[in-house]
Amino acid sequence: MEYEFPTVNSNKEQMREILESVKTIAITGLSPDQSKASNMVARYLQNVGYKIVPIYPKGDEILGEKVYRSLADIPFEIDMVNVFRKAAAFDAIVDTCIDRGDVKVFWGQLELVNNKAAQKAKDADMRVVQNYCTKLEHKALFGQ
Repeated sequence: MEYEFPTVNSNKEQMREILESVKTIAITGLSPDQSKASNMVARYLQNVGYKIVPIYPKGDEILGEKVYRSLADIPFEIDMVNVFRKAAAFDAIVDTCIDRGDVKVFWGQLELVNNKAAQKAKDADMRVVQNYCTKLEHKALFGQ
């Protein structure tokens, strides 16, 4: 597997600010399978007070929340998009974030890096995090 080093990224203090300020997190690739990382992370985020919004191609509900087929389908404001998809998908997801105009943070999970898409998000005034887990960073920063 080829791995890209993140050249566009937030530091720990910026991650703290992000996690303190966001309220609604759309999670692309949120699996209904409780053994999958996306589900475990989403459950944790939900339990510490974030509103999670599942984006998944099947099903009607995950973790008690309505499932949307795409980020574009969500009819209310989203603060952050948390990506559990291949890094190649970042380009299209960033484009949708830009089209929406309300996404403040683009967060790619562990081992997910796409610097071209990350730079495009940053240029559109989004904060960017790549190659970090929201759950692990939240636990480390806030001791939950």
